[in-house]
Amino acid sequence: MPRKKSFSLKTFLHKTFRRLERFVFLLKSLLTPRQFIYFSCVLVGISSALAVIILKTFAHWVFKMSQELDDFLHLPYSNSTLPIIGIVITVIIVKKVLDGSIEKGTSQIMYAVAKKRGIMPRKQMFAQIITSSFTVGMGGSAGLESPITITGAAFGSNYAQNYRLSYKDRTLLLACGVAAGIGAAFNAPIAGVLFAIEVVLAEISITAFIPIMISAATGALVSTVMLNEDILFSFKKVQFFDYHNLPYYILLGVLSGLVSINYARTFRKIEHYFSGLKFNIINKALFGAGILGILIFLFPSLFGEGYESIKLLADSNPERLVQNTVFERFENSKWILLLFVGATMLIKVYATSLTLGAGGNGGNFAPSLFVGSYLGFCVAYFFNIIGFAKLPIGNFTLVGMAGILSGLFHAPLTAIFLIAEITGGYNLMVPLMIVSSVSFAISKRFEPYSFDIKNLADKGEVFTDNRDANILNSIDVAKLIQTDFKPISVSNTLDELVEKIQQSDADIFPVLDEKNTLLGLVLLDEIRPIVFSQFKVKYTSTNEVMQPPKEIIFYDETLETIMEKFDTSGCKVLPVLKDGIFLGFIYKQLILEKYRMRLKSMIIE
Repeated sequence: MPRKKSFSLKTFLHKTFRRLERFVFLLKSLLTPRQFIYFSCVLVGISSALAVIILKTFAHWVFKMSQELDDFLHLPYSNSTLPIIGIVITVIIVKKVLDGSIEKGTSQIMYAVAKKRGIMPRKQMFAQIITSSFTVGMGGSAGLESPITITGAAFGSNYAQNYRLSYKDRTLLLACGVAAGIGAAFNAPIAGVLFAIEVVLAEISITAFIPIMISAATGALVSTVMLNEDILFSFKKVQFFDYHNLPYYILLGVLSGLVSINYARTFRKIEHYFSGLKFNIINKALFGAGILGILIFLFPSLFGEGYESIKLLADSNPERLVQNTVFERFENSKWILLLFVGATMLIKVYATSLTLGAGGNGGNFAPSLFVGSYLGFCVAYFFNIIGFAKLPIGNFTLVGMAGILSGLFHAPLTAIFLIAEITGGYNLMVPLMIVSSVSFAISKRFEPYSFDIKNLADKGEVFTDNRDANILNSIDVAKLIQTDFKPISVSNTLDELVEKIQQSDADIFPVLDEKNTLLGLVLLDEIRPIVFSQFKVKYTSTNEVMQPPKEIIFYDETLETIMEKFDTSGCKVLPVLKDGIFLGFIYKQLILEKYRMRLKSMIIE
């Protein structure tokens, strides 16, 4: 009987889904394409918000349970054990349920847009929810925002695939899912819109803003209605800006940029180290999570997302951070407290790297806010201790978050409006703009690509940084090679050349030997006086009219390099060689046409 009930429930859910699907198909036939997009972005927004609710609720519940357990048993190491269990469960789920692989990081969204025409695997609609819930919910030192955005993007992409929408509409709905996820996670719809535009999309028209805004607003509304206020990360209190503190905000911006650079480079080093380990997945999980457990034992605020500790700093209650730690006896020492907070800030990147390197799932969005808040606190607290100034610690704590977020993800607008929205007002807009801009400028100077997409950008697989170069490198060089050439051989006369000229419309002819080795080029424009003279044709050799190419394109070169060769040589066409063998020609005009077509296909309307 229980099995029958289960079967009946499954059947009911399946039939309900099919009815909804048929209803949506009916609407698609009745509505205009634009109207259907507006309707679709609402559904994607609701789906993304529900994913946020599931993730946030579970993580919040696990965090509260662990804290209650810790308070009841008075075991400082209890918080160190839970992350180990959570990471091990995550890797087992990935191995047993998800075929041994799962895509992590928001870079996967940009890769889908650039290389997969906006198509994301169906399993991403649930894989991120399951794995990140166990990792972060049980104390892994990472954030839920990256899994949230991937889930939202997957909902948008698969919805578009299911209803056979075009590449542009599929990419648009993917971005809608991302915007809704961020909007729901923070109750910050404006930040959600800006994140989708700054981080995910390369080009977007004004008309595309409307669906993205609708999705972000829908996600924020659903999240606000269904989630408790304490689950959402927000500060509902008025903050004021004092222009006398401007130099200190500039200093905070500079430090944010430098800390962002250190964070990005340290994370990549640890990531590379773990990828090279020869352990099996369980041993790797135990190794990384074990070290993480030790760090959490020493610095308990590294547990989970860390939003609770950020609120403590913003509310000027930093003493509570050292309670139930080995440093508890120093809680009344301001200098020890400052060192403790500063050390926690620097160690956060190691905790996050260990969490993800060991096999856990999460992102760096929340850790960036964590590091930023701790940095802002340290700056204000330091100057207050030495008596040099009386700075508002809460303000600097909040503004610091924008600095690291901007420097790490190269998303200054998202950083500015996210902090403005979660504080419930825009009184800190000036310092937010200053700190975010300075941090972004410094980080951009030393790290040309944002933290999350550097590896993809280096391979030309995303379009959000160095757009022109990345678009060029996304074009297949092999498809540009023109192979309908008329080769000629070395001869004492030009009879063969004249015959080839009469047979084709080409204005350039390769001179090849019997092994297809390129000996030189003959340019029609430069030999016209010769080919119209029978005497010169008969008594002029091929060697006399051919010339070496000004540049040679090699088969494995990127289009960015190829375009540089066109620019330096001043040529409109260049030969292509592979392993010394002549393959054909590439025309500069054809590259430019492919570029314009690719760029046009990326603009979301």
